[in-house]
Amino acid sequence: MSIVVNIYYTGKNGSAKQFAQEMIESGIVDRIRAEEGNERYEYFYPLDDSETVLLIDAWKNQEALDFHHKTEMMSEIAALRNKYNLKMKVEKFTRI
Repeated sequence: MSIVVNIYYTGKNGSAKQFAQEMIESGIVDRIRAEEGNERYEYFYPLDDSETVLLIDAWKNQEALDFHHKTEMMSEIAALRNKYNLKMKVEKFTRI
């Protein structure tokens, strides 16, 4: 069973899009996609909310997601989130 996590990053004055761009340009996104168990890591922009970015993050199982949460990348992501002063809303689903 795969686990899908939707993370909505919301900021002001385009900061959520700047965050996503820096995540890509810094190589963090590529490193996450290369982790064992990662099945998807993609950003989307809602048409009706220009200040939010949606991340769809999918993992093979809970163990892979737990391992990811213990990596140093999580502190890098948190630092960028703080840099851009973003709020998060998280939804977690199990794909059957």
